[in-house]
Amino acid sequence: MRNISKSFPGVQALSDVSLTLGPGEIRALMGENGAGKSTLIRLLAGAHQPDSGTISIDGQEVRMQRPLDAIQAGIGVIYQELTLLPVLNAVDNMFLGRDRGHFWIPRRQEQQRAAAIFKRMGVEIPLDVPVGQLSVAQQQLIEIARVLAHDVRILIMDEPSAALTPPEVAGLFALLRDLKSQGIGIIYISHRLEEIFQLADSVTVLRDGRHVANCLVAELTRSRLIELMVGRVLVREFQRSQAVTGSTVLEVSGLSRDNAVKNISFQIRSGEVVGLTGLVGAGRTETARLIFGADQKTSGTIRVDGQTIHVKSPGDAIDAGICLLTEDRKSQGLVPARSVRENFSLASLMRLQTGGLIRQHEESSAFASYVERLHIRISSQEQLISQLSGGNQQKVLLARWLFRNTKVFLLDEPTRGVDIGAKQEIYQLIADLAQQGKAVLLISSELPEILSLSDRILVMRHGGISGEIQNGPGVTQEEIMELATA
Repeated sequence: MRNISKSFPGVQALSDVSLTLGPGEIRALMGENGAGKSTLIRLLAGAHQPDSGTISIDGQEVRMQRPLDAIQAGIGVIYQELTLLPVLNAVDNMFLGRDRGHFWIPRRQEQQRAAAIFKRMGVEIPLDVPVGQLSVAQQQLIEIARVLAHDVRILIMDEPSAALTPPEVAGLFALLRDLKSQGIGIIYISHRLEEIFQLADSVTVLRDGRHVANCLVAELTRSRLIELMVGRVLVREFQRSQAVTGSTVLEVSGLSRDNAVKNISFQIRSGEVVGLTGLVGAGRTETARLIFGADQKTSGTIRVDGQTIHVKSPGDAIDAGICLLTEDRKSQGLVPARSVRENFSLASLMRLQTGGLIRQHEESSAFASYVERLHIRISSQEQLISQLSGGNQQKVLLARWLFRNTKVFLLDEPTRGVDIGAKQEIYQLIADLAQQGKAVLLISSELPEILSLSDRILVMRHGGISGEIQNGPGVTQEEIMELATA
């Protein structure tokens, strides 16, 4: 790609961006949310066309007017959100949309082709099971196999490890290194900096729609890469000040649901951040959903400020002063087709109503105060929330619950899909919540995040709490992983 520029109404998404990729090269594409990474991917995938600049493969200029042109040019894209149809099996998903012919022989050939691709990948996937019944890691492998079925030469992956456990990430990396050895060029996008240093050969850094660096990973340090991405030096990634805790706000006793959550008990005091971690599937999200009433417990007691509450729905939890920021904000937290202002006030409509009508001036004034307080970057209050970066979407959700005067914040992977600069801001907001006397349960797979923010750490394994750690300078990630895997 040479001197690529692309604009949308009112926005210059890319300006004079250049990028090269050789056969068998893994190039990381880095940058904060809004830096232009998604636009660049869509240009390569044929979803958009550049305003100026050229794209060449093997020295020949190509024009991708539609996604089919990209596929025929040997470019395959795997997006962060899985695109498989859950009711179809692996073979059907891999060859969906292709002409099968009218007899059983093409179908058998598809099965043989699928089996050969999985063998080439060195993985075993059930071919006749609906993919919705498979793990996220297995579905990710099927996405890769679907791309390889097109004889791909360039593979683009957007946050492929976001929902994977550490062992599954290791398996993914082994596969990518094997594809690299076969001469496939890979563009790899991730906000996890440690992955870049483990996997990539080279890196392109975008900032504000321009490329600010094209260099070898071996030439970079972690701090230098962060500086290139955010345009400033971060002295430390985050260091929370000493907590001042008060009385117990949330008390959970004997919380259970079938085999997913088993006899969970803990307390959180005002001004305290309690980290909840463990491997994916350990029961962390399930625990939060039971406290919030999104799922029904089979046994256990929940108390807020010493009073037993009966949570049969999220409405009951909200009335008791409990909120949940889910790990999937796009489908479970936001209303994408509505404005940022409407998303902000969603939990407080009764408070803002008179005679069934919203007092819009009060709503707008309240939101404006939180925009300033939380440094939410918007073009106007009427901007669609789907147009905001992940970090700013999270800030709107936090503002929603702060306006509601929530006491207990259940934060499930609050920085997932958020760039390094926005992470710092969200970390500060979590620290501010504690300083205001809120009780915070922080659920995260990122152990540095848990160690930076938590006063105490609860580790889950197989639905139960396998250990509790009083956080301090001497606590290590290895200590947490021992409890998570013991």
